[in-house]
Amino acid sequence: MPTVDLDAHATCDASAATESALRVELAGTYRVFAMLGWTELIYNHITVRVPGPQTHFLINPFGLHYTEVCASNLVKIDVDGNVIDGASHAVNPAGFVVHAALHRALPDVHCVMHTHTTAGLAVACSQAGLENSNFYSAQLHGMIAYHDFEGVTVRADEGQRLVDNLGDKRLMILRNHGLLSLGSTLAEAFVRLWTLNRACEVQLATAALGAPRLIADDIAARSTRDALQFDPRHGAGADVLRALLRQVDRLDPSYRE
Repeated sequence: MPTVDLDAHATCDASAATESALRVELAGTYRVFAMLGWTELIYNHITVRVPGPQTHFLINPFGLHYTEVCASNLVKIDVDGNVIDGASHAVNPAGFVVHAALHRALPDVHCVMHTHTTAGLAVACSQAGLENSNFYSAQLHGMIAYHDFEGVTVRADEGQRLVDNLGDKRLMILRNHGLLSLGSTLAEAFVRLWTLNRACEVQLATAALGAPRLIADDIAARSTRDALQFDPRHGAGADVLRALLRQVDRLDPSYRE
């Protein structure tokens, strides 16, 4: 009689349960983005790495609006763009190049988010980039990297330059393009992106009033150290994301399907 590896079965079951939970959380976050107005028709992406020895990650199916994304239609792909789970939906090459490069090079990065919000793109198009001039920018002292615009991100060779420019930062302003956030959890990436986008919104509003009143570097550094939303001891954004997911559940819980 063949022996049964109970440990292997347990590991497989645990992995499946983990991926199932990740799918629900990621699909819900797509709906959160839609609720916040962070959509760009059918474009842009949030990706989450699936635990395991291979570098596989979940991405939205190309052609669907964020309000149509649900747990079951997320596509699992590898870093070469191969569909792993037999999904019938295609994947946007422009999203794959950026996200695959980051997931491949940075094993600690669980989640990658990219947006083209008006405020984020406006700051990305400005000569100065993000100014240290408001409550939110002051909480991002030393946290932001920059990458120069190279056109639509469909060429694989740009991936390594993007990784090199990112360095040890986990937030990036893509010049003339948009915002990028990375995190060891989905919630961490989200709260970083929300803070950066909010800083951009306030900067954009301030520009209508004239020259901004800048914040001293030492005050910004202290503000960053004191920012509770980034502190793992205070959930690193988990409470924030859960609160928004509860709002989505009240509006339309179909993302769980």
